[in-house]
Amino acid sequence: MKITVVILSVAVFFSCSKSNDGGNNNNIDCSGVPKSFSTNVFPIISSRCAISGCHASGSTNRPGELTTYQQVFNARANIRNAVISRQMPQGSSLSQSEINMIVCWIDSGAPNN
Repeated sequence: MKITVVILSVAVFFSCSKSNDGGNNNNIDCSGVPKSFSTNVFPIISSRCAISGCHASGSTNRPGELTTYQQVFNARANIRNAVISRQMPQGSSLSQSEINMIVCWIDSGAPNN
């Protein structure tokens, strides 16, 4: 009985995490990662997120449309969590480089550049 309690305690201890990133690295090294909205981030959002059935014009999917800088800026926390956890984009996946560009842009203050 005691061994079962010990095993369960260890399992619970190691399964708990303060990270909300689905087990992926939440602390991306942003040194050298491009952080331009217009050059790096918006092309990814436009081609992978702001498409018909997802976050295009008129979308009611949370967090809504992602067709302008302001919409992307307003949804940045949701976008960050979704790409780090690899929940988005649905039906495909982003490369680690694309994830890094989005996360690093957000973490640098999400400038309109």
